[in-house]
Amino acid sequence: MIDEDEFEPLPPRRPLLRRKRVLIPLGLLFALVALFLALRTPDTDRDAMIARYGGADAQFAVGPAGQRIHYRDQGKRDAEALVLLHGSNSSLQTWEPLVRRLGDRYRIVTLDLPGHGLTGGTPDKDYGADGMIAAVDVVAARLDLDRFVLGGNSMGGWVAWRYTLARPDRIDALLLLDAAGMPLRAGEKPPPSNIGFRLLQYPLGRWLAAQITPRSLVERSLRGSVERQDIVTDAMIDRYWNLLRFPGNREATSLRATLDREPAMADRIGAIAAPTLILFGKQDRLINPSAAQTFHERIAGSEIVMLDGVGHLPMEEAPDATATAIADFLKRRLVAPPAPAGRETP
Repeated sequence: MIDEDEFEPLPPRRPLLRRKRVLIPLGLLFALVALFLALRTPDTDRDAMIARYGGADAQFAVGPAGQRIHYRDQGKRDAEALVLLHGSNSSLQTWEPLVRRLGDRYRIVTLDLPGHGLTGGTPDKDYGADGMIAAVDVVAARLDLDRFVLGGNSMGGWVAWRYTLARPDRIDALLLLDAAGMPLRAGEKPPPSNIGFRLLQYPLGRWLAAQITPRSLVERSLRGSVERQDIVTDAMIDRYWNLLRFPGNREATSLRATLDREPAMADRIGAIAAPTLILFGKQDRLINPSAAQTFHERIAGSEIVMLDGVGHLPMEEAPDATATAIADFLKRRLVAPPAPAGRETP
């Protein structure tokens, strides 16, 4: 027989240890939730942003899919119209330096593309090429523009050449300012980009970007996009930060990051017959400046202007040089459309 006295009873479970095993994970979870809530940046107020960045006379064109496209119609109303499209996470405000320099010679129409600026999120959530092209059509219809010069920067440049392929009979000339959409050349590496765009490459980054948008991150992304740092003012940072948080814009940014940009469309760009100016900053860190040469090789008769000491936003970094290049190009290459039948020409 075994003497039960030879075995010591098991020590009782220690309540403190048991509580620690529960309380420590709960504490960490609580700390993470508290940190998230502390860092979370809510959307800005729609009406306040329209008052601040659109003014009392802010104009909106309503589209068939329920879009409310914010636009500005400025400059010389009886002159050739220039329709200008901003880049990703930007707004029509980016074109104001050119409006001041070219508005005495051209009618200049700018708009906030879907998911940007004061347009905000659109009911159809179409932030691809078709949705952007539709936005241009909505504004053009509102202003009775049958033909116009179309220009764009970065993503807006991509939209501009896609629009030109889709509506060639409406485009008198094409302006591509550090435009997106061309493939890398042989042996090239992708550009370094900026921190904001790098975060959007990952699912967690896209989710966080829709919830937490610190002003410091916007400033770092903006400074990583330009070569001339002196143009980055507090007012500029505030504008990018506030409009990025306009209702629907952060969701649109995340959705765009997952869209198929249809790279095969670049093979069709040779069909563009409109006079085309390709203008790039030599120090662009978001799109390799060599893309200018790729555009030039694929669009017959196109012209290139490369600006030294300029990054991704030539219209803001070097507005004088950019305006001069555009005016010179249009003076030489823009051909007035034929007069409608029955109208006498002077």
